[in-house]
Amino acid sequence: MQSEKFSHIIILILLIFVLAAACVQTEHGKNSGLSPTKKPALKIKSCRDCHPFKLDKNHNFSCHQCHAGQNGSNAKEAHKGMIAAPASPAMMGKLCGPCHAREVSALRSSPHFTLRRAVNLTRRAFGASRDLASLTHIPPAARPATPLQLADDMLRRRCLRCHLYYNGDPYPATLHGLGCAACHLSYKNDKLTSHTFLASPGDYQCQSCHYGNVVGADYYGRFEHNYNWDYRTPFSTSDNYQPPYGIRYHQLTPDIHQRRGMVCLDCHPGNQLMGQAKGPSCKACHLYKKGTLMPANITIINGLPWLTEKKDGRKHQIPQAVNPAHKIKKTACQVCHALWSFNDRGISLLRQDNDNFNAWLALTRQGDFEVEQQLDANLFQDNGQGGAVMTDKLNGSEQQGIWLKTYLSRRWEPVKICRDSHGILQVCRTILDLSLSYVNKDGKVILDAVKPTDAYSATRPYTPHTTGRAGAFFRQRLKVN
Repeated sequence: MQSEKFSHIIILILLIFVLAAACVQTEHGKNSGLSPTKKPALKIKSCRDCHPFKLDKNHNFSCHQCHAGQNGSNAKEAHKGMIAAPASPAMMGKLCGPCHAREVSALRSSPHFTLRRAVNLTRRAFGASRDLASLTHIPPAARPATPLQLADDMLRRRCLRCHLYYNGDPYPATLHGLGCAACHLSYKNDKLTSHTFLASPGDYQCQSCHYGNVVGADYYGRFEHNYNWDYRTPFSTSDNYQPPYGIRYHQLTPDIHQRRGMVCLDCHPGNQLMGQAKGPSCKACHLYKKGTLMPANITIINGLPWLTEKKDGRKHQIPQAVNPAHKIKKTACQVCHALWSFNDRGISLLRQDNDNFNAWLALTRQGDFEVEQQLDANLFQDNGQGGAVMTDKLNGSEQQGIWLKTYLSRRWEPVKICRDSHGILQVCRTILDLSLSYVNKDGKVILDAVKPTDAYSATRPYTPHTTGRAGAFFRQRLKVN
């Protein structure tokens, strides 16, 4: 037995010597099959080697055609002269326009692009004497001295986070592209998920701007929580959960049209959103009269309108309003059919130029990503920079001061009814129930609780997207003096 063990040991030692010699030869380039100084040539990569997006059949051409750049062996070389956002307002005429000239031209003057209605309504409420053609004409106000200048700064830096010149807040469901890409490309969880252009954007794209207590969110039954931490849930969690829209929401009853499977574009077709046509009214579909001009997705069969869904092509016969109550004059449909409505009251906005945020400890969730980051850094991470800065959403520059926001109350009932300028009953809300203040870096109050002029502070008609069957007590809503 001992001699056998000794033989095994001798064989093992010889084997080690042979392997060692082979390693020495390989180290000096002998018998290795490779030159010690010659490295394999680098493969020149194409754009799609690093960005493996699939293109749709209508845009399946070279990446350089839209993004420019050049072929190269590394990212720095390949990205020289690259256009990151070819669909942005600055580039869409040159790069999208050759194939989509009519659409680009219509978009430039549409309310969705200019936001002129919301901008001018707000500016006139704080003293503007003339209207602006577009949000891009709002003058910057680094040190506001008048109510209008303060309102302009609020619009540029706090309010206008959902427009085609800005990507939106980086919450999971609110980041979007610029210009044409805002509606026609898919983003999710803070990233571009597909380079397939959507001929008909889905509701996800619409909701990336129409979230919070803004018309569109109510279509899905969403009502935003209050900002104070007493109203937020869950109260304790170990999960690093980021709500899709920044602030969690109450889940109320969605609109009947949403529950039946309809999407936004079924009632708001592209030509309406691009400012080329008006959308159909409730009465056009539910009190159909022969000869009424209907949208392309509605056909008349045996004298009755049928809707073809944009989402999956299903067909619905549109029910006709036959109840005698529909003969009531001078009443908007939602007066009886709105299940609930947005009623935010006492909206206070403060521009604060210093970082003394202790009073805002319970209001660190603001529905504004930049503001939340600065509050968290100053209050919980002791990482304040001795000041407060916020991005101008129109030119991208950082400006002194951040805009903080709170509410007196947020309610979804009762549904408020008022008469418009034509004497017609409408669902109403206090859209401009605003109070603006400004505290400079030294803690001095420059403007205190500035409110809109009387003509703009009253409730204003709007159309809640919370349609359902009229309740048993709908007639109570008609008793408005």
